[in-house]
Amino acid sequence: MALAATFSPAAVVSQAVDDSLPPAAHGTEQFPVGERLLYDAKIGPIRLGNASMEVMPLDTVRGDEATHFRFLINGNLMGIYRMRDQFDSWVGRDDFASRRYIQDKRESGNVARVEYEIFPDSGFYREKGIDTAITASANPLDDTAFFYFVRTLDLEPGDSLAFYNYFRPDRNPVIVRVLARDTIDVPAGRFATILIQPIIKGGLFDGSNDSRMWISDDERRLIVQMKTKIAFATVTMRLTEILGPTNSDSTAAAGNDSTMAPTHGRWP
Repeated sequence: MALAATFSPAAVVSQAVDDSLPPAAHGTEQFPVGERLLYDAKIGPIRLGNASMEVMPLDTVRGDEATHFRFLINGNLMGIYRMRDQFDSWVGRDDFASRRYIQDKRESGNVARVEYEIFPDSGFYREKGIDTAITASANPLDDTAFFYFVRTLDLEPGDSLAFYNYFRPDRNPVIVRVLARDTIDVPAGRFATILIQPIIKGGLFDGSNDSRMWISDDERRLIVQMKTKIAFATVTMRLTEILGPTNSDSTAAAGNDSTMAPTHGRWP
């Protein structure tokens, strides 16, 4: 992975990481099968629908064990605008490198489905329907994989990080600007968070000044809230419930720290 210096208004951060290292040194083990984060989705005060991030059952891609991540948004804006966008990522369980990525977007009668097969060992990817092998970045990640990858990072306000391992080289670098620490209230409870601005060219966070992500400032690194631009507006997604393989009560697992524990829902 290449981690390069870029700038932010607060500071210039310069870090270097050995290019031979995978993006997440410990693979995907910290994301257990069955972890499911549920969100509401609004445009301003108007309800659009709901969203979810889920760790699906383990799978195999071309003989490699893979963790399957899914990000799903469902929306119906007063019957005028309907959407069901699903983003699936298959990431190597041991090396956290993308093997397969599928976007399935259905918005107001328009359907756009794109499928990619990614070959990290060979350094290329293929798009379904196009008979050409295209050079891929080293240690490649896709949009959905980046949601989980960012949860593995140590982030400090003022940092501005550039990652050059988005699987399509022409869309690099992926920028992560760390803006502040912030305590926020969402339907799942009150959380101490780290506020970041992610930028992925051509993706859900495509350079809009409104794009934001709030990540819980604890060992779980949950994505508590997101703001991103869709076709015509900025959508805010707020965590409503945390489901997981243990189905244990959230308040019992969390202890008494009200800034880190949801008031309802379940821990992963």
